[in-house]
Amino acid sequence: MSNQKFTILDGGMGTMLQAAGLAPGEHPEVFGYEHPDVVRDVHKKYIDAGSRVIYANTFGGNPRKLEGCPIDTEIAVSTAVSTAREAAKQGEEMYHEPVAVALDVGPIGELLEPLGTVSFEDAYESYKETMIAGAGAGADLVVIETFTDLLDAKAAALAALENTDLPVWVTMTFEQNGRTFTGTSIAAFALTMEALGVKAVGINCSLGPNEILPLARELSEWTNLPIVIKPNAGLPDPETGEYRLGAEDFAEQMMQYKGLPLIAMGGCCGTNPDYIRALYAQMQQNDIARIPLTGSGAYQFDGTGLFTEPRTGARRGICSSTNVAEYGGVRVIGERLNPTGKKKFQQALLDHDMDYICKIALEEEEAGADILDVNVGVPGADEKTLMVEVVKALQGVISVPLQIDSAEADVVEAALRVYAGRAIVNSVNADDERLDAFLPVLKKYGAATVGLCLDEDGIPETAEGRIEKAKYITKRVTEYGIPKSDILIDCLTLTVSAQQNQAIETLKALRAVHEMGLHACLGVSNISFGLPARSHITENFLIQAMQCGLDFPIINPNVLALMDAVASFKVLSMEDVNCESYIARFANRNEKTIVQQGTGTAESQASNAEMNIEEAVLKGLKNETRALAEKLLETHTEEEVINKELIPALDHVGELYEKQVIFLPQLISSANAATAAFDMIKERIHAKDDGENVSSGTIVICTVKGDIHDIGKNIVKVILENYGYRMIDLGRDVPPEKVVEAAVTHKAGLVGLSALMTTTLPAMEETIEALHREVPEVKIMVGGAVLTPEFAQKMGADYYCVDARASVAVAKEVFGGA
Repeated sequence: MSNQKFTILDGGMGTMLQAAGLAPGEHPEVFGYEHPDVVRDVHKKYIDAGSRVIYANTFGGNPRKLEGCPIDTEIAVSTAVSTAREAAKQGEEMYHEPVAVALDVGPIGELLEPLGTVSFEDAYESYKETMIAGAGAGADLVVIETFTDLLDAKAAALAALENTDLPVWVTMTFEQNGRTFTGTSIAAFALTMEALGVKAVGINCSLGPNEILPLARELSEWTNLPIVIKPNAGLPDPETGEYRLGAEDFAEQMMQYKGLPLIAMGGCCGTNPDYIRALYAQMQQNDIARIPLTGSGAYQFDGTGLFTEPRTGARRGICSSTNVAEYGGVRVIGERLNPTGKKKFQQALLDHDMDYICKIALEEEEAGADILDVNVGVPGADEKTLMVEVVKALQGVISVPLQIDSAEADVVEAALRVYAGRAIVNSVNADDERLDAFLPVLKKYGAATVGLCLDEDGIPETAEGRIEKAKYITKRVTEYGIPKSDILIDCLTLTVSAQQNQAIETLKALRAVHEMGLHACLGVSNISFGLPARSHITENFLIQAMQCGLDFPIINPNVLALMDAVASFKVLSMEDVNCESYIARFANRNEKTIVQQGTGTAESQASNAEMNIEEAVLKGLKNETRALAEKLLETHTEEEVINKELIPALDHVGELYEKQVIFLPQLISSANAATAAFDMIKERIHAKDDGENVSSGTIVICTVKGDIHDIGKNIVKVILENYGYRMIDLGRDVPPEKVVEAAVTHKAGLVGLSALMTTTLPAMEETIEALHREVPEVKIMVGGAVLTPEFAQKMGADYYCVDARASVAVAKEVFGGA
């Protein structure tokens, strides 16, 4: 690896500022504004150690995090970038090498919809202020780092790409399981960010070099972009606040990244100039050249030869934030989220009945659809507004990717903008006016696209005519810079009851499209329209079409025979290795329950079974959960519905979350569904005027003094509220005396304290001591990334909670309950 070269980043800024006097809870940007000499000295030390990209002190420099501070975003960011520029200039003069200044952009610290309450556009506007200020102050590139929510990272990336000309790098923070805190997968992150046009992707924070290494290897499989790695110095010791990995060990472990397509490496929390100096020394020992960052911040570095040719060969596909539909093999697109010919669905769209729409989507996902087509074009509705509403709702309950289906480019763009992932767009055709409208949107968001083999004159009758349209679409799309691999050609299906020869023409066109190296998609069910016993024609045509190269069939996945045909085809095409999926599909199949229904077969037990509360909660269906609870209240007491239905349902959801069957979006959605029922029950109890409170107990919760992180605390609050506990949320940066006052005033039985930074653990311990002294009867649970069970016990806490789910068990023990 003697030819390997990459630039060296800096290490932790917060680590250095804390050592220089940054007080717990004090904003680093405010400290930097008041003490620019201290920050300049930190930058200079990193440059002296070998860094050639330094991160400006702007991680929290956005309007939401700076709210209530004496300086605004413009002042905070411009000051920090200018300070870094001064240090970079001094370094360049001393070492005769360029030193780049990165605008360091961290998350706003609040959850976006549907996980939280912040809209995508509100987050975007916040990041936009930061990006404009940083570019104006002279930053060389933008580094978006330490993100855990893919949609949040997308808002920041778009804010940078749309408001600056700077190269953009994005690094997210993953746990050892290969997912972020919110469930985002490495593959989904890579696919989404590369599609948007960022220049590099990577991983930073949370873990040390050894733990990140396998994640970096996985990342390299899913992107052709260069990679940025910035690990922590291992994990911190909560008793001392010191990170466990020394500088020499850190640097040695970083050499394991040799051979990966890195563009840069450095250190995050717990690292300092000693770590960077050791890293540089290790690079020299391993014959790895350190280079300054110049040029575009992407592949071409002036005169260095690093990444002079973009890499190719990465795995490709489309994705939601948690699930990837990889190219290769048959991927079923569910067709049911479409109002055409569906009166109930049309009415649901007009009524904004998201529960009904989500229920249909969940049925498709459960039936095995890999992707869901979404069309909301119903007369009398604002299609753009409705499409955005539906996409947001679907993201909270399903995990499979979406295909955005509209003839209007502005509708498609609005949907792609708020979508946490990489979608397909349906549909472009060979009409130049349509192509001119859609191509900029497809390129901007990096979406895959369906190309219909028609133009303003309609559908060609022959296979040759359709192939001509496919070639024209491919030419126009690829000339615009969209890769051929992201084109799905729809050869179009006409009903054989009216034009019997069209089946053969469609199959011929499919075969030709496949031979052209393009993906093929097809709305299969049109073939049998108007015929009796349609399922036989549809199933037979689907099988023939897949044999001709159809890899994206658009079908109703709830028609069992069609999905069985797909499963069988995957065995014969060797996509289903060792027939594992096929065997699992039919292992418990009772053929006696299979009956003819409509256009195909379905399992009568599954389709006719009435949903129960547990199912409704798991699916995140608010109206359904409330309605089922109301029905149960006809024969059960309020307490029975809560304790025997809602609580067990939430327990089951929690178990699935722990096993990573579902992720944070689904957990929050389920909790909100339970809230709908619980709120209704509370209203009934209060209406009886018995003066009783339905709450199972009162819990005071907060983030301790000096700590401004509260996402974890907010999630704990949501979960516990949905178990019926009365939550008193004091917010973040809360002094001990305020916690004691709240515990006394509200007669709390339990207090929950959160801390994310080692520097605020003394404040947590002080708060625990005050509670024991003033309210000895109250129980205390603590949580946070820097805590361990042992240190929680040493501080005097009664309980340690590793996550939000664990807080439920604590509350049940304190207040009683199953």
